[in-house]
Amino acid sequence: MASANFRKLHRQVAPIIFIPLLLTAITGVAYRLGEDWLGIEGDAAEIFMNIHQGSYLGKELRPFYVLFLALGVIGLIVTGLTMTKFLGGARPERPGAKLDFRKVHRIATPIIVLPLAVSTVTGVIYRVGRSWFKMPKEVGEVFLNIHQGEYLGNFLMPIYVFLVGLGVILLLVTGINMTGIFRKRRQQTTEEDS
Repeated sequence: MASANFRKLHRQVAPIIFIPLLLTAITGVAYRLGEDWLGIEGDAAEIFMNIHQGSYLGKELRPFYVLFLALGVIGLIVTGLTMTKFLGGARPERPGAKLDFRKVHRIATPIIVLPLAVSTVTGVIYRVGRSWFKMPKEVGEVFLNIHQGEYLGNFLMPIYVFLVGLGVILLLVTGINMTGIFRKRRQQTTEEDS
């Protein structure tokens, strides 16, 4: 019964954060790849970062936006893991089942969940810590470096950001397609059609 409640909660939270999280993932990847691989700097790069962390809402609302997204992502991770084989909640798979959105979602989740969780937690600690708790810049940089995979070095960091961003986009697209929002409605048959 608890698994059904988690599934319901998962399906209710996902559409709420779908667009903001999609924008955050795309602009985070665009910022990192633009800066590292394409040499985009200054105001052009800042546009991506402003969208990534919700700066367009204003300095006061930026940490709320980041916290809202982080809590949503953590909620999706927790409720999603309850539906996987990791915690014994997965439905048995039919042998020979075709590759569909659900199967892709289930395959991608164990691969992306740890890097996504680390990036989410360190990103929210950085933004909320710097904005609300006046975290020193040096301490904030530690969390920011973990958030963007800087510990992997200059070559692997943009690849890491790209793969995490791509994983988030993949989970969002496959997940939103399972909610039924984009399913075609069946046409009602009338007596005249029969």
